[in-house]
Amino acid sequence: MLVTPTGQWVLENSSEFFAALGDSDPDYDAVSFAVKNQGFVKFQVHDQSIIEIEIHPYSVELPALLTVQQQLMTSNVRLFRIRYFISSWKSEILSDRDLAISRLSELCAPKFIPSAKDRFLIEPQDFSKLYNDDESPLHRLTQKWRMSFGHFDPSVISFAINQQMLSRLMIFGVRPDWTDPVFRFIGDGFRWLEGNYHFNAIGQTVENQPDKDYGEWVSEFYKSVARTGQPRYDHVTAAIQVAPGKPKFFTSHYERLLLPWKTSSDEVLVSMLSRKLADRGAGASTESDVGYPLERIAAKSS
Repeated sequence: MLVTPTGQWVLENSSEFFAALGDSDPDYDAVSFAVKNQGFVKFQVHDQSIIEIEIHPYSVELPALLTVQQQLMTSNVRLFRIRYFISSWKSEILSDRDLAISRLSELCAPKFIPSAKDRFLIEPQDFSKLYNDDESPLHRLTQKWRMSFGHFDPSVISFAINQQMLSRLMIFGVRPDWTDPVFRFIGDGFRWLEGNYHFNAIGQTVENQPDKDYGEWVSEFYKSVARTGQPRYDHVTAAIQVAPGKPKFFTSHYERLLLPWKTSSDEVLVSMLSRKLADRGAGASTESDVGYPLERIAAKSS
């Protein structure tokens, strides 16, 4: 069986399938084409013992996803194989129905694409690079996250202290309604935060910080990581306003690692560990009282 983008069940090679495909006499692998390019979902039950679901996460439509998840909720089968296409076919075996439903949601969550702002530049990096960089604190926190199966407990803070990474760590809380993230912890190594902000901001929303444009920009990343349950590794260049109404900016170039952590409540914690990168040219990791030399950054982000 297949599920159309509108959430309708159709049989493979049936007239209903070809009508939904828009081709009554295809001379190609119509099922694979429909799944990879048109948002169909392929659904198979093997020997009443395993359900196989085949999807292209970037193409699947919400009605199709919900139809499949609803079918899983009524099934007595307890073994699931999810095949999904991201540059190549990958597969996962799950032995829990709820996990399978949750994993489908994670795979098909809308991919967050940040807006281009003149003062902020993002360069997404390959997260797998951190697995082999033994000298990087980002690698060590990644290992801790994997060994903890993404569950947050007090040992995370102890680990950060022992590894001397606490000063460059922030932790944010994100609720299931995906409202604005709130600060749960701020290390003391962020030079653009003045005074007692490290303490006074705890419990406040991320958007409510001295540079509200920057706060709104980074909030979307934290919500995306919490929603998808997937880590994120980026290089960032940002000119951050030190205080509202003041023409003073701190321009920084850094790498950051965002990790989602499960908790005993319905809140997801997102950790942000950053490390300064080498100077890329004028304006990198410097302060300016009169503005920010970001013509190069503005051109790249546009």
